[in-house]
Amino acid sequence: MRAKINYPRLAVKTLLCVLLISLVILPVVKNSIGKLSLYNWIIPGRERLPFSDTPQLAYNLSLFNLDANLASHAISERSSPENEFRVILLGDSSTWGTLLKPEETLAGQLNQMELSDPDGTPLHFYNFGYPTLSLTKDLLLLERALAYKPDLIIWLFTLESFPDDKQLTSPLVENNPQAVSALFDKYNLDPRSFGEEDLTPSYWESTLFGQRRNLADILRLQLYGVMWAITGIDQYYPAEYTGAARDLSDEVRFHGWEKGEMTADQLALEILAAGKDAAGKTPLIYVNEPILVSQGENSDLRYNFYYPRWAYDQYRRLMSQFSTNQDLNYLDYWDLIPGEEFTNTAIHVTPEAVNLFAKALAPQILLHFNP
Repeated sequence: MRAKINYPRLAVKTLLCVLLISLVILPVVKNSIGKLSLYNWIIPGRERLPFSDTPQLAYNLSLFNLDANLASHAISERSSPENEFRVILLGDSSTWGTLLKPEETLAGQLNQMELSDPDGTPLHFYNFGYPTLSLTKDLLLLERALAYKPDLIIWLFTLESFPDDKQLTSPLVENNPQAVSALFDKYNLDPRSFGEEDLTPSYWESTLFGQRRNLADILRLQLYGVMWAITGIDQYYPAEYTGAARDLSDEVRFHGWEKGEMTADQLALEILAAGKDAAGKTPLIYVNEPILVSQGENSDLRYNFYYPRWAYDQYRRLMSQFSTNQDLNYLDYWDLIPGEEFTNTAIHVTPEAVNLFAKALAPQILLHFNP
């Protein structure tokens, strides 16, 4: 005789199972979910970290699980390379390569130069750039990059990544409070300096409900990987775009500061010092990336949309002094690229400009591999 189903009891048991999975099991395993990936197994790894605001056109999307981002990257194919010197490039959207194909980026063009050490061991460059301007975001990726045993790290940046109010605004930082909190604790950085009292995530954020967007994005990244493998497309390339501003405002404040008010204490220079500590024995080159130097209206007051002249000049003086005091290997290429080679912003450039940049960097890179 078929047993009679007690539906209220079944509903209670089902609810308890869901709560068990959501509140207990998932918080325990969530840190490993992103490591499960089809990339570098069934489909090839991506040449740069996932990022896109137009997923269906780019076969790519922005997601904030650090493990999933890195598991999709080509660097994850081999964790212990034996036949190459591994060079990792950190930076913002200009390093990532907005409007550039993977082979046109700085990492891509340096790879095409087929650089090697005197014994013939090739240098392989890996693109760890990620759009959004924040030194904290870069430091977060730098520490993760160390797991891949780089032989050299190149950290590219611009002034807009330095103000304290930019440090915690990158979505990659905002959505990884536990990792950022651990990072700050490790390197004695104070989140209150950047306007945040506590970076500790709530328990609710670790539950199944709190992680539903994260889980969905990880799955979507695997699905878009199929189209990436077929087409090689990982961003949307519009037929037309608005060019970087050449005629500029006469506003000369920078992040609310008037001329002469910006000091070293108001810039997150301590993040750069933490990067040196994190890298340890791994050589680290700091690079001030090229910017657009406008020749248009009010160009006597501003270099470009981002920077009043006084603020950028002060930044360069502060960086020069800081790098000397901290014994940083610092290179300044701020005016290397002609103005006509900038595309849709004052830091994004054409493939030809990237080639010029790569040729300037290559001799400095090779210095680290000569006995």
